[in-house]
Amino acid sequence: MIDHANIRAQLEAQRTELAARSGRLEAELAEPLSADWEEQAVQREDDESLDAQASLIDRDIAAIDAALGRIDNGSYGKCAVCGKDIAEARLTAMLTATRCVACASV
Repeated sequence: MIDHANIRAQLEAQRTELAARSGRLEAELAEPLSADWEEQAVQREDDESLDAQASLIDRDIAAIDAALGRIDNGSYGKCAVCGKDIAEARLTAMLTATRCVACASV
């Protein structure tokens, strides 16, 4: 049986860590550009990488929020496609899983 309280705690801890990382990335992106043109080019390349990282973090936070919502409404651990239970091992490996192994491989 799935321990929803433990899963919730893990998801909330992950969300807190990701939100902190997101804040650090935003702070880095808000830093002013150097007056040196060559340094600006390097900074802009770095900013592209930071933007990509921020997008991934935002996606992960959204997945965590959705999983927390599923815990709240009682649908956590049910496959969004076939409605069967998602194996506990899969949920342990991927707390935000929305599909069982069979439906995820289709």
